[in-house]
Amino acid sequence: MAGTLISAPALAPHLRDPDWIIVDCRHDLSAPQAGREAFQAGHIPGATFMHMDEDLSSPADGRNGRHPLPDPHQLVSRLNAAGIGAHTQVVVYDAHGGMMAARLWWLLRWIGHDAVAVLDGGLPAWLAAGLALEPGSPTPRQVSTTPLVVRLRPWVVRCDQVLADLQARASTATSADGFLLVDARAATRFRGENETLDPVGGHVPGAINRPFVDNLADARFKSATDLRADWLTVLGGQDAHAVVHMCGSGVSACHNVLAMELAGLRGSRLYAGSWSEWCADPARPVATGEVR
Repeated sequence: MAGTLISAPALAPHLRDPDWIIVDCRHDLSAPQAGREAFQAGHIPGATFMHMDEDLSSPADGRNGRHPLPDPHQLVSRLNAAGIGAHTQVVVYDAHGGMMAARLWWLLRWIGHDAVAVLDGGLPAWLAAGLALEPGSPTPRQVSTTPLVVRLRPWVVRCDQVLADLQARASTATSADGFLLVDARAATRFRGENETLDPVGGHVPGAINRPFVDNLADARFKSATDLRADWLTVLGGQDAHAVVHMCGSGVSACHNVLAMELAGLRGSRLYAGSWSEWCADPARPVATGEVR
């Protein structure tokens, strides 16, 4: 069973394997139906589609971020309905370097299902390998006889915990036992420049910036050795368990979780509400500009 990455040539022999299910996670933040339309136009044969807003998030209310985590029991119901059971190998892909696919990779592991891998290089890598697509709606899959159940892992950090950590740092002038907030957004948005998705620009005070695209080389994940060297620099001597990942809405942050997993640096967590939740309350502090 694959649990992190899989290549297009390694996936190709399993297209009709009853124990494997492929999920297309393509999504455009500025055009929410673009992913579904792209799926209809052509997708990896046998794949099913899951929508970022409708399947992989719960409703946003203006205070809980743009992509709140789905209710885990509702998520499991959707996954079971798609034929994903307790013994299913899941492969997730997108066309964005894994930015969207990593969200479902993380969600499945969060609810206790480890047999999930991201297609390295996504749909472009599939096409570059000379492999075909098929158009139209997915063929219904037989529901697994052993359904998924929720075995939730304590990998989520809440907004109030981030705020409490920030206040504790201010009062003790030390960060030895606190969170290491790592923001996966582009550097300009982190600095508070060119913000187009959220009403306020900037970042959580004390956070550092590691854009998720820095995990990639030629649209595929860097080697485990290179990722480990990169992330040890980001950690700056702190333990991986101190890391709390965030981004704009809890999506691209999962890419950084996956990169750390590939690097052998396990134990980090996710601030799922991320910047879009944080900046919804004007009482929460905001920083701008560069950080180390």
